[in-house]
Amino acid sequence: MSYNIFGDFYGEEKILVVDDDVYIGDMLEEALGKEGYGVMRAYSGTEAVMAIDLEKPDLILLDLMLPGLSGEEVLKKIGGIPVIVLSAKADAGSKVRLLLGGAQDYVTKPFDLSELLARISLRLKDASASDGGTLEFEGIRLDADARTVRVLETPVKLTRTEFAILKLLMQRPSQVLTKSQLLDRIAADTPDCTDSSLKIHISNLRKKLREPSGRDYIEAVWGIGFKMKKL
Repeated sequence: MSYNIFGDFYGEEKILVVDDDVYIGDMLEEALGKEGYGVMRAYSGTEAVMAIDLEKPDLILLDLMLPGLSGEEVLKKIGGIPVIVLSAKADAGSKVRLLLGGAQDYVTKPFDLSELLARISLRLKDASASDGGTLEFEGIRLDADARTVRVLETPVKLTRTEFAILKLLMQRPSQVLTKSQLLDRIAADTPDCTDSSLKIHISNLRKKLREPSGRDYIEAVWGIGFKMKKL
């Protein structure tokens, strides 16, 4: 799926492809779309910074040789988003400098597409697993570090699986997450959660959140998945 940064976005994790090579960008967009990702495109460093400001992606594929701002300059302006550098520069010095400068990974062009897709999946899982801090959504307060949840200041005890599901949904409150996306992203924390048991875990989670608030916080989007429900 290609993504218009000025339009509506519904569903997949967003990956920003920053590359002025149209052929490579088109190839990546097609491959990422088949994997279920939403794809944003930027053809210069300046466009990349604008896209990040308007709609924060979940991961960035960043070329170095760009018109306007270089890839190195763009990297300095990115915070809190996993970045995989795609570059023809194969020397170890360039790789070390960019990894120390904030990139999470470095892939040399020409690259093997299956390897790149595997690295993307790994970096997204790493980002999800390392997300700490506090998340808030209309009366729900989730402390990822303390692993506590309060609804309207009332403590709510959740199982490990329920906590992982709620955390993931609250990290992307405006997006619909499919069952496969939920299972894939929480797999490291909840190996007991399966396709057949996911609905049961979500049903129990909805019930626990409803008790202190009297409202449903999670909605099922028929044929797609689940998302947080706004008033």
